[in-house]
This record gives sequence, C-alpha cells and structure tokens, in this order.
Amino acid sequence: MHVLRRLKQAVRSAVFCGLATVIFSGSAAAQAGSGSVVRERTVAFAALTWTEIAARLREGTRTIIIPVGGTEQSGPYIAVGKHNVRAAAQAERIARRLGDALVAPVIAYVPEGSTTPRTSHMRFPGTISIPPAVFEGLLEGAAESFRVQGFRRIVFIADHGGYLSYLKAAVAKLDHKWHNAAQALYLGAYYDSIGTRYAQALRERGFGGDLGKHADLSDTALMLAIDPTMVRQDALRKAGLPTAAEGVYGGDPRPATAALGRIGTDIQLEAALAALGKTR
Repeated sequence: MHVLRRLKQAVRSAVFCGLATVIFSGSAAAQAGSGSVVRERTVAFAALTWTEIAARLREGTRTIIIPVGGTEQSGPYIAVGKHNVRAAAQAERIARRLGDALVAPVIAYVPEGSTTPRTSHMRFPGTISIPPAVFEGLLEGAAESFRVQGFRRIVFIADHGGYLSYLKAAVAKLDHKWHNAAQALYLGAYYDSIGTRYAQALRERGFGGDLGKHADLSDTALMLAIDPTMVRQDALRKAGLPTAAEGVYGGDPRPATAALGRIGTDIQLEAALAALGKTR
C-alpha cells in the first residue's frame, strides 16, 4: 500500500511539473510573440531600411557619425581590420550615449603608403592603400550624401593617424561649402586622447616606454577591450620582444590586457562626448 501511494504521488507530481512547464513555455512564447521583449534600437545606418531612416529623421535624428578606420598590418599579433572594428564599435557607443545619432558604415579604405614603390605599411602584406585625392573625395561624397538626406551634423572619428591631414582638409572643405546649412566636424579630441590621456594613465600604472604608436601596448590593449578575437594572444605571450621589422612601433605589447584597454576606450568615449557637448 505504501508503495502504491508513493507511486500515485510521483505520477501527480510529474503531471503537475509537466503542466507547469507547458504553461510557462506558452507564456514565454506569448510574450515573445506579442513583442513584449524589448530590444535596444539599432544605431547602425546600414541595418535600417530607407523608410526606417526617414522615420528616424522625422523623429529628430540629425547627427550621423562616420567612423574612419583603415586596413593595414598591425604586427604579427593583431588582425589587419583592427582600425575598422574599433572605429565602428566606438562610434556605436558614442551614438547610443548621444541618443539621437546614427552610425555610417566604416570607411575601411584609406591612404596607407605608396604602392610603387611600396612604402610605409604597404611594405607588408595585409595592407590596402588608396591615393589621398581618392580618399578625400570618398569622405566628401559620403558626407554630402548624408547632408541631402537631412542630417545636419556629420561627425568624423578616426582610429588611425596616417591620414589625419587629408581628413581634416576634407572636413574643412565641406564645412566651408555648406556654410551654416550643416556642420562637418572632425572629432580630434577622440583620437588625440590615446596619445595623451590614455598614455598617461598607462604610465601611472607602471607601463613606461613609447606609448600610443602602432601595435604597441596601448594599441593591443585597446583591441583586446573591443574584440579579443582580433588579437593572437597565445602567440603574443610566447614571442620575444617584437621589432619594427615585424611591423611593431612603440612599447612592448606583451603585457596588454582587456582591462587596460577599457581604460582607453572609456577615455575616448568621454572625450568624444565632451567635444560634442554631451556629458553625464
């Protein structure tokens, strides 16, 4: 009798649990189907339809951020798309904090040196370079495309110093051309903060040497903070001190960590927001 009673109790318990599971699953599915699961709206221009972009403009979105990256060698340990990944990710952070901005597709083709003869980063496989005049024309054409759609503040952020003079020239030309109908803005504080405030923050933590250069400690740490899959960490730790012949310019990158990188990415974010008049 005791065995039979326990068996009946077990059956009733199993039925109850099964019903509860069905009810819970149905409720969760109903919530998902009803759209009650809230997802953060994308700020990526390329992820929207033209009607969605038009709706954002009607809602008051007037700022678009154009991230400028570059495709170049970054030593044996960092993937060649470093600048593009970082610029796009940081532009999204800035746009979300602004609350009324979109992010344009990253500009991945930039001047990186001559192809004949091969100079600068073009001496290494993995680099793509375009002539400065083509680069400036690309920037101007992209910005003009956004202006005629209704964007009134076109903000350029840069992740690479090699083309800054061309970028600044294009922005100045646009701003003069538009007069006050729209604003073209190069966010110098964003890029400059790496070689100044971030380098100082690393030195205060005991990391000396030549910081803020190329594929060095700061560069590697920033990449680890944004996307660690872009850094070959095992190879980095096991190798000796990298040299300029390997495409590394600056301090020893081997002590780099994501935690150190987040100090820099946060400094960049706050520098950009301050320059755009948006603070906490």
